[in-house]
Amino acid sequence: MKEKILEYIHKDPKLKGALIGISIRSPQTGDLLFEHQADIRMHPASNMKLLTGAAALSVLGEDYTFLTELKTDGEIRGNVLDGNLYLVGKGDPTLLPEVFDGFALELKNQGIETIKGDIIGDDTWYDDMRLSPDLVWTDEQYYYGSQVSALTASPNEDYDTGAIILEITPGEHAGDKPEIKVFPDINYVTIENQAITVNKQVEEELMVEREHATNQISISGKITADSEKQKEVMAVWDASNYAMKLFQNGLEKAGITWRGDIRLGCAPENLHSLLSRNSMPLSDLLVPFMKQSNNGHAEILVKEMGKVMYEEGSWEKGLDVVKKQIQRFGLCVDTLVLKDGSGISHSDAIPPNEITKLLYEVQNEAWFPVFLNSLPIAGEGEQMVGGTLNDRLKGYDVKAKTGTIEGVSTLSGYLTTKQGKRLIFSIMVNHLLDEEEGKQVEDEIIEIIVGEYEKTL
Repeated sequence: MKEKILEYIHKDPKLKGALIGISIRSPQTGDLLFEHQADIRMHPASNMKLLTGAAALSVLGEDYTFLTELKTDGEIRGNVLDGNLYLVGKGDPTLLPEVFDGFALELKNQGIETIKGDIIGDDTWYDDMRLSPDLVWTDEQYYYGSQVSALTASPNEDYDTGAIILEITPGEHAGDKPEIKVFPDINYVTIENQAITVNKQVEEELMVEREHATNQISISGKITADSEKQKEVMAVWDASNYAMKLFQNGLEKAGITWRGDIRLGCAPENLHSLLSRNSMPLSDLLVPFMKQSNNGHAEILVKEMGKVMYEEGSWEKGLDVVKKQIQRFGLCVDTLVLKDGSGISHSDAIPPNEITKLLYEVQNEAWFPVFLNSLPIAGEGEQMVGGTLNDRLKGYDVKAKTGTIEGVSTLSGYLTTKQGKRLIFSIMVNHLLDEEEGKQVEDEIIEIIVGEYEKTL
């Protein structure tokens, strides 16, 4: 096997000028079966989520939920809430538009038709740093670089926090502007549509961009008349006020009026609780987190760990918790560089041998079945099963976390050969000219590993 892999590495033109690290470990003994540059720190991309997920299961537990509360400093008199209404967010990434509608209906069912005071959103459960310091500035406009807030909202059941969905449908005739639909449609973003429909087939000609520090989205370029509608998920500016806008929309639909302002603020102590909601447990949330490689979930989990352990929901405290937990699994934290929970940072650096060591050690944890179930499964078409491996390595028994940022592609997890031989592996490729080619490299190396093991069984 060693000779075949090394021959591939030295001959494949996709790897010219790139750096590749490979670690293969026995799941029974933890012994290294093969390593190539496996102690060199490499950018993990979303393989970082393996560390974040393991730490979160250890610290928070698989039954952990995120709480959202509605409170007041007043009293209900008749159909009037005589006081302020507080929407207190505590990190729940599963607040969909219909959830905010449900909050409003529950208030209506309690007899509230008018709120005499202000409606105040409390997002102070976490700190006010909305973007990780190492986030590439051009990424903050897209859903995978969205703001991290304790009070946030998601437009879909992928739970893409702090984001909206654009649906772009070509016009009927050449020269027509495409039709743009926004979900949720609450007038939180402004669309500047400069795109046109064309008859000639075009590829990747449509540009969707959000102006920094605004909710002004511009759409330009061309879309072919007979093409399918395109979907773009874009991050909004100010995730907390986005959630408040959804709540306002829900109140309006329920026929509840208010006399004060809608604003952000800190809820005082000793408020009266009107209602509360718990998110799905972490065991269920881990599925969209890992399968869909959700960056927002990763950063929320980091801040939540900091809040639980140190009473400070920050990247600094949360990452300190992550380091302490993975050290418990035997990882050498002195050789790691951890800057966020998602791996979107180009400063994160982890050796492949440390990844496989983690994957070996977590097998002994009571929550390991939850961890394993969250990993994408190769060749499975359903998104919440195959996830980011849904169209890769069909016919192979691979459960693994993918990772992709500019110039980087990674794949780490568990595989079983057709003869039942189980292996733990990590393949990390850095400094690629085309990160999409990195996926081909990983798949081809997996094929070599499985083929060579089959020969020896």
